[in-house]
Amino acid sequence: MNAKRLSTAFVIALAVSALCTWLLGRKMGTHAAEHAPELKYVASAKPLQAGEVLKAEDLELVSWPVTNPLTGAYVKVEDLVGRSVLFPASKDQPITDQFLASVGSGLGLTTKIPDGMRAIALRSDEVMGVAGFIYPGSHLDVLVTYPSPGTEGPMTFTVLQNVEVLAIGQKAQPDPDGKPSTTTVVTLLLTPQDAERAVLASSQGSFHFVLRSGSDKTEVKDAPITMAKMSAEWRGTSSAGEPRALPVRTTSVPRNISVQTIAGDKQSVDTFSGGR
Repeated sequence: MNAKRLSTAFVIALAVSALCTWLLGRKMGTHAAEHAPELKYVASAKPLQAGEVLKAEDLELVSWPVTNPLTGAYVKVEDLVGRSVLFPASKDQPITDQFLASVGSGLGLTTKIPDGMRAIALRSDEVMGVAGFIYPGSHLDVLVTYPSPGTEGPMTFTVLQNVEVLAIGQKAQPDPDGKPSTTTVVTLLLTPQDAERAVLASSQGSFHFVLRSGSDKTEVKDAPITMAKMSAEWRGTSSAGEPRALPVRTTSVPRNISVQTIAGDKQSVDTFSGGR
């Protein structure tokens, strides 16, 4: 009887020991997880919009596993205060270098100018601006008209092709309702070389903006057009002033003409040459 009770007590003690070991192990695992090394990264405390300037209240610190560090992230809020956001960010999104404009770039269009590119504003008239249907993001050809040397009259040529519009007047975003803009000043994104061409052309004559398809990347090699050249086309002469060969309309003329003469009861037929 004592042996049976001893066996039962041993089994119960073994079960209690196993249960205590499991509970202790679980608690230690949870404790270790709670105290695992973590990083604190600066993140957005609210949704951020492109172009927004960061303030201290816009930012917070979020925990991040030390085993998965972020490249270009920040650990101090004060390092981001005053920086401009290039892209929208959701709440609790860690802010990395790719979300921010360069230090000292300021506000406005500077945040949209890629490295190595330039922005320049050009003026045209409203009619040549495609009646206001040019929006930020449109692609244009830029033509310039200026007095040509000699007697050929004004000359027009394409100085820039397939350039992107950054802003229309003071607007860097299209109208949300799709309304056309009537401003005559357009800011373009250019390479430094194209910016030089635009400045030089602006000192010689007037600009005209020609809207093109955004998918059309073709650059056309074309000679400038002059009034003399157009007048020659209208007059049917070549640009060198030589008469053009025009089509001549011809008619069919019979080679022989027959004349019948009737005198009383006498008849006669005489044939004459009709020329050609």
